[in-house]
Amino acid sequence: MAAPLCPTVTGALQMGGTGTAMVLNACRARITEREGAVGAWEVVDVRAAMDSTPVAGPLTGLPVGVKDIIDTAAFATGYGSPIFAGHRPTADAACVATLKQAGALVLGKTVTTEFASAFPGKTRNPHNPAHTPGGSSSGSAAAVADGMVPVALGTQTAGSVIRPAAYCGVVGYKGSYGWTDMAGVRPLAPSLDTLGLFTRRVADIAPVRAVLAKGARAATAARMPARIRLFRTPMWDQATPEARRAVERALRMLGDAGASTDEAPVPASWTDIVATQLTIMLSDMGRQFAPLLAEHADKLSASIREQIEHGQKITPEAEQAARANADALRAEMATLLPAGEVWLTLAAPGEAPEGLAATGDPLFNRPWTLLGVPCVALPYRQGPKDLPLSVQLVAARDTDDDLLDAAAWIEDVLG
Repeated sequence: MAAPLCPTVTGALQMGGTGTAMVLNACRARITEREGAVGAWEVVDVRAAMDSTPVAGPLTGLPVGVKDIIDTAAFATGYGSPIFAGHRPTADAACVATLKQAGALVLGKTVTTEFASAFPGKTRNPHNPAHTPGGSSSGSAAAVADGMVPVALGTQTAGSVIRPAAYCGVVGYKGSYGWTDMAGVRPLAPSLDTLGLFTRRVADIAPVRAVLAKGARAATAARMPARIRLFRTPMWDQATPEARRAVERALRMLGDAGASTDEAPVPASWTDIVATQLTIMLSDMGRQFAPLLAEHADKLSASIREQIEHGQKITPEAEQAARANADALRAEMATLLPAGEVWLTLAAPGEAPEGLAATGDPLFNRPWTLLGVPCVALPYRQGPKDLPLSVQLVAARDTDDDLLDAAAWIEDVLG
């Protein structure tokens, strides 16, 4: 008999501190059985968590996976690169320290792509090991999807939370830019990097988010938003037909359930939004990784070397123009997407692609990361290859709690 999935966040917290051993045993059994096939972890030590005494707090005994781009003092942090093999940070990242102070137990480090960029790690999609789990938060998405851990931390600079969540069929939450402290999270492009969470249900996000974000609500109340609008983006035709149909069908279902629905027109200003995000991201990378390129070029993948070198060739004038355009787009979005409204759009171009040499295209995530708005990937149905298809929900910046309330209602409707 296959080992059962570990409890959800809500289930684990309901069991309380006295149930910690049962929760950890469930995680250990699942990891033992499935890690060889999925490869979600760089290092995992459930025994150490079992031998520790959890801090009394809102997350007492909750097992957590931490993306290996995030510093941990108890575990080596390699950032997905041979340059840092065996590297042991002297302190936990702020987000890890905060979770531990609330009683959470870190089980280990989940696989990241190289420096949270494009070059993949060893992780496979738990639904079909011949397919990518997405990236860069590959291990976090796969570990939660396969029931190895109730929640895991990820990061997003282009599409590194929402896309793997969509490919692996779990809930992915990318917060508003700056929603929590990023100290101790190795930067890829600091003006875009954002922390995210993976869980199996929308309601599981809030308890963890409330610990990481001052003033955030600790529980989600499923609420129908004021309006839900389909937003196709200029790239709509680059998605598979079944992915497009899934979003359109979801809108009809939400309308049938009583929501006010319509379609938001794509602004003319969005013509260059993907190029704008790329220019800013690569410019940041060109500066951020200049020392590593100079000292360790032979240990960098060809793909990240190309990105760094591209970024270093972007002129100050081109970068300044991209940042000015980003500011204008953010100001426009504040008028187009009011608080209380949710936009429904694509989370990924389709099902997870076959093969492990790449992690898929973040095309449908880049704009929202650039805009700094909160996003949720919500599993919806299976595609023709029996792999997950998801929708993406977007709301106004700094309305994360309201988005989660709306996402919980939408989750109930879509089933």
